[in-house]
Amino acid sequence: MSTRADTALRLLIVDDRVEDAEALASGLRNAGIAVRPLRPESDDDLGRIIGSQSPDVVIAARNATLLPFAQVLQRIADSGRDLPVIALVDTLVEADYIDAIQSGARAVALRHAPQQLLACVCEAWADRDARRGLRRLEARVRETERRCDALIDSSRDPIAYIHEGMHIRANAAYLEMFGYESFDDIEGISLLDMVAPQHVEAFKALLKSLSKGEPPPPRHEIEARDVDGNAFPASMEFATAQYEGEPCLQVVFRRREELDADLVLELEELRHRDQVTGLLNRPTFLRAIEDAVDDAAQSDGQYGFLMLEPDHHQQLLADIGLDHADDLLAAVAEHLQTLVGDDATVARYAGHTLAILLRGHDYHATSATAERIRAGFADHVFEVGERSSVITVSIGGVQVGEKIANVAQVLARATAALESASGTGGNRCEVFDPSAVDRVEEERIQAWVARLRGALDNEGFVLHYQPVINLQGDNAAVYDVLLRLDGGDGELIAPGTFLQIAEDNGMLGEIDRHVAERAIAAIGQRLRAGHPTTLLVKVSQASLDGDAFADFVGERLAEHQVPGEYLVLQLPEAKVFTHLKATQAFAARIARFDGRFALEQFGVGLDSFQLLSHLQPHLLKLDRSFTDDLPNNSENQARIGEIARRARQVGIRTIAEFVQDAASMSILFGADIDYVQGNFLAAASPGMQYDFE
Repeated sequence: MSTRADTALRLLIVDDRVEDAEALASGLRNAGIAVRPLRPESDDDLGRIIGSQSPDVVIAARNATLLPFAQVLQRIADSGRDLPVIALVDTLVEADYIDAIQSGARAVALRHAPQQLLACVCEAWADRDARRGLRRLEARVRETERRCDALIDSSRDPIAYIHEGMHIRANAAYLEMFGYESFDDIEGISLLDMVAPQHVEAFKALLKSLSKGEPPPPRHEIEARDVDGNAFPASMEFATAQYEGEPCLQVVFRRREELDADLVLELEELRHRDQVTGLLNRPTFLRAIEDAVDDAAQSDGQYGFLMLEPDHHQQLLADIGLDHADDLLAAVAEHLQTLVGDDATVARYAGHTLAILLRGHDYHATSATAERIRAGFADHVFEVGERSSVITVSIGGVQVGEKIANVAQVLARATAALESASGTGGNRCEVFDPSAVDRVEEERIQAWVARLRGALDNEGFVLHYQPVINLQGDNAAVYDVLLRLDGGDGELIAPGTFLQIAEDNGMLGEIDRHVAERAIAAIGQRLRAGHPTTLLVKVSQASLDGDAFADFVGERLAEHQVPGEYLVLQLPEAKVFTHLKATQAFAARIARFDGRFALEQFGVGLDSFQLLSHLQPHLLKLDRSFTDDLPNNSENQARIGEIARRARQVGIRTIAEFVQDAASMSILFGADIDYVQGNFLAAASPGMQYDFE
């Protein structure tokens, strides 16, 4: 499923009440899906959205009267678009379920069962992505086949395709080598007829091994025989292929006298090797991964895939000297090869990341190998240059099998496991097993919980400050406070990596208090130094429960003698919508000490301004999606102008974040946006040194 941060689900919701539609969208956002909801109010509106907005999934209430369910299905069918529909019902009745499915719905979801609705949306979205991807791949395959056919015809190398030992395709160079005038003369002839008699038995054995899926030799030397029976020394190269949808063998013949065999073999070997480590290079290794994934998908083959990095790499380089960086990597690679068996393929994957492909390993064997490698490094003393040191490693891996037989998934899972192992202290192994997701996930989560607890107890969180710049001439100092987790070795981990785990384990409230207290202390220091500064601090919905957090903020403000106007507490629009009464109480509570609050991620709801009839925030921070490629997105330009205009009418200032270029700045200025922030203007940093004058 496409749930990347930069991919939003365009969700078309057909429901009579806008509040019910917004509740559906908010529920999905709370589950971690970025949603861009669309809600038609008429049949013409529905047709326009389907035709121009390209929704991904439709949720249609089966009892809707404004746009009846059958009318929605008919409109989608008439559009000719591959658009999955989920029927939304209040209760599950067998007859209604059957009717909805037979009418064309992909699934039926219960309105008041959010987890079941979430599962239906995720499945429908993933299925549509898969169908889209399959159509793109089919088109690419057809185009690739046409290009390959043209390349084969024009190639000077003699090339043939063999199926069950018989020729099914050969190019002009191949026909010329063997003395045939056209392919009709060779079609159906056995490849064995091209081999001199004394080599036939050995060649039969080779073809038999290739038919069983065994890897071909880099080069096979024989005497070939042309149509007149004349023998000549030749070299053959093999590759598995497909021709017109049928699996076959590609064979390339070369006259041996044209080649310096030793030199060719040496060059071929060098082409596949990394020059620093002597291991396979990335392109060669990726081809091995592709073969493993294909074998797992088609023949139930089992493979383990591991990625390995030395812990605290930057610190190691500082200790041994940058001039020994290659020596360090070579020593790590050499030691790794002593720890794996002959069934392992080892490569330099990228930078200081090494990779291991383990043939015939189930999950337990893969995990045991990973642990053996980890222990083998922890117990070894490395000699690099004039320094000796113990080098620990972090290992992330994935079990390749039928459930995860996709190269992108394999690489993504292994990378995530490696980042998690490294991010939770290093000298760890994490191997993802698709057949034991719950167990592995629980271990990962517990490691993160312990890490977060340690950060709270030992000042492991770092605050960065990004300037928020006024476009209307006010030069007061304003910063957005950004939370980071100190990962050690100078690495900083963004909150998107750990906040969901913190929320699931009841730690968000503690993190909110931790950040707020440090921000208030920083404001106090700035005031005493004669630099009054406003800080924008993000808080979660966990801080809306009761008065405890608001009281805590009031006490800290009084302790540091900070006027409340210098602290702006930011709440996401989607969370506020589902915690409206609690937010109203929270706003009233912090107003007692002149505290301010802002709505962030504003503008992506079905009716974001509806909230402003219940709340009066001091600031609206537009959702980051509005500034993405802003100069080329007229729809977002119009939406930003509308938000700025309506906010100004009710006396609320606006902020646009993630500003990326000068053209965007000009558009935002013209739209009367009050504040901007983004790396184009100034990056976030641990200090507050920006000159607002």
